[in-house]
Amino acid sequence: MTTRKYHSPRRNDAAAATREAVLSSAHTLFLARGYAGVTIGEIAEAAKIAVPTVYSSVGNKPGILTALLEPALTDPAIADNLAAVEASDDPRTVIEVTAEGTRLTHERHWDLVYGLFYRNPPGEPAVQAVLDRGADDYVQALTRVADRLVALDGLRADVSHAEAVDILWFHLGPHAWMTLVGERAWPFDRAQAWIARSACQALLKDYDQGSIGQR
Repeated sequence: MTTRKYHSPRRNDAAAATREAVLSSAHTLFLARGYAGVTIGEIAEAAKIAVPTVYSSVGNKPGILTALLEPALTDPAIADNLAAVEASDDPRTVIEVTAEGTRLTHERHWDLVYGLFYRNPPGEPAVQAVLDRGADDYVQALTRVADRLVALDGLRADVSHAEAVDILWFHLGPHAWMTLVGERAWPFDRAQAWIARSACQALLKDYDQGSIGQR
């Protein structure tokens, strides 16, 4: 005799709501007081649940922080951007859409990425491993952008493929956004335009500054 597993949609909905309450409460507390200044007990109190329920629904503090970070690492804008890069036949458009895509991803998750992970990094090894994975994925995405620029014969003669990846990381990587938007308070629109223009100037053999942003 086999035993059928019982699945309760209501129970699943309650579990999802509990998980969301934990993550929402942790998000608010971490931003307000920093990762180190918040306890599991305080997260439980804010979510109006018991401490053991926090552990069973999401996990410990590093697990909670990792869960908060995951949406930024898996944002669909990343895949959409790479699809647009692959579809483009113009090197300048490749860089422009990459600047737009990285801007959208940073802007959508800005309070967490800049407010917590950049300004006050948690220092948890488990969380650092997730951040390192995110950085590796970021570089791989920019490598595909460099691949496309090579395929379109768009790079300057003195810029190799490897150098193109490094230059893309310098101009379009996270620190560019953290510096211009976070530390220097540039609006995202201005940062995106400058980043695209500067990356084009550094990378492309046929660069016309006046055409950037006019498409």
